[in-house]
Amino acid sequence: MKASYLTGHGGLEVLQYGDIPAPTPGPGQVAVSVKFAALNHLDIWVREGLPGLKLKFPHVLGGDASGTVSALGPGAEGFKVGDKVIVHPGLSCQRCPKCLGGWESLCPEYRILGEHVSGTHAETVVVPSANLFHLPDGVSLEEGAAFPLVFTTAWQMLVRRAQVQPDEWVVVHAAGSGVGSAAIQIAKVFGAHVIATAGSDSKLELAKKLGADRVINYAKEDFAKAVRAIVPGGADVIFDHLGKDYWQGNIRAIRNGGRITLCGATSGGEGVTDLKHVFFRQIQILGSTMGSKADFPRMLSLLAQGKLRAVVDSTFDLARSKEAFTRMADRSVCGKILLRVS
Repeated sequence: MKASYLTGHGGLEVLQYGDIPAPTPGPGQVAVSVKFAALNHLDIWVREGLPGLKLKFPHVLGGDASGTVSALGPGAEGFKVGDKVIVHPGLSCQRCPKCLGGWESLCPEYRILGEHVSGTHAETVVVPSANLFHLPDGVSLEEGAAFPLVFTTAWQMLVRRAQVQPDEWVVVHAAGSGVGSAAIQIAKVFGAHVIATAGSDSKLELAKKLGADRVINYAKEDFAKAVRAIVPGGADVIFDHLGKDYWQGNIRAIRNGGRITLCGATSGGEGVTDLKHVFFRQIQILGSTMGSKADFPRMLSLLAQGKLRAVVDSTFDLARSKEAFTRMADRSVCGKILLRVS
């Protein structure tokens, strides 16, 4: 099969396009003919190499995909050949207390497609049947591919971890990113007020279209002061995946007793914290990674109703994967970048 794959860790030179053996479904697994797959910043980190991550090469990146079922392994149920499906990237044992309690990302065996095992940037991907969901009527294959990872991540951050409430003020950083654009919409679904931040006016315009009540260009002003000007007591929730460069501002912008939820550190992982703020002001810092497939049917229902939508920046043919990754490094990107596979 054709695939975009890694030959090792490094820069774009280790990313190749060509033929590799196609996987076949084992017991309880389903093979999917991939139509569209999405890029995530996780793919860059995997390509460059993560501490403790040991891969077998060639390794296929990609966690998100949409496509059609092409084959069923023994015992796989709930699907038939030809069904249009969305691939969910979170893999777990499905039997431990964490999985059964809806906290799959805390499972001792938790893995992510494209990170720990070969993923979706290929003509065929094989996953457990539990990782497949039928594409809702009226939802395109493109939007289906752009949806799973960022909405699963944002949902867990805001709904499960921060437990966002109606009328609360939520700051969403990097509003033009895939996870940021998802967070704006989820916060609005739950009745919150959203302050979106971004480094360009075009991204802030997108944030407004997605429902943001107020916007801040953090390239032009101190976002913490701007948040305090909008909400004098400080924000109830701050949604962050930027890390180091914005961390001290987060501490200044959050209200006493507020919640900061964090899923990444794209600007660096060494945020400086004056711990007196944390305990005197009773600030909650809530780490979050991915989320649970138990929440995904509700998300898909909201997607089908038009209450959530995935934002697609651009689409590249699979053979042009290097160009797609170059595009992702451009700070002008708004939403998700897709690969057209077949």
